[in-house]
Amino acid sequence: MSRKRLASLLATLIIVSLSLAGQHAGWFEQTPKVLEQSNPGLYSVSRFVDGDTIVVDMSGKNETVRFIGVDTPETHKPNSPVQCYGVAAASYTKNLIGEQKVRLEADPTNQNRDRYGRLLRYIYLPDGRMVEKELIQNGYAFAYTSFPSVHNDEFSSLQDQAKAANKGLWANCKPYQEDSGRWQTENLQ
Repeated sequence: MSRKRLASLLATLIIVSLSLAGQHAGWFEQTPKVLEQSNPGLYSVSRFVDGDTIVVDMSGKNETVRFIGVDTPETHKPNSPVQCYGVAAASYTKNLIGEQKVRLEADPTNQNRDRYGRLLRYIYLPDGRMVEKELIQNGYAFAYTSFPSVHNDEFSSLQDQAKAANKGLWANCKPYQEDSGRWQTENLQ
């Protein structure tokens, strides 16, 4: 092939490539959205309710999600005072998740929603850490094992370790166990 013909062919390829790139420039802008859609279960947090409840954006609809297997001291429960370490637990959850998207996972042994209509899910950070484990092992939440969960034994063990190490609410509050077995902290004045 002559140099002239080769140069003409290369020029044609460049023109066609630039033309196609111009026609499909929007594809590059859509790539993150396509990737997000092909990786279902990643959601932006719209609002932090308290230490064990968030609101996520599910395709434009806000959905309240209650974390499975943990219970943080109350901060917003109607007709109830704020409990010891409630504000700290809510802040910890907010700082732990931050602006990251979260992955939600149902528990095969639990129901889909609680009696308040909230989704029941495990919450995972992009690095794979489970938010519930982080809360319990750092003393910001109690293991809430009154309902079925594949992680009940693990959560109970993490709570025992946090209690033994005097972490978080175990060092700063006076946790007590109700007759039902549920752990609580004292109310703040």
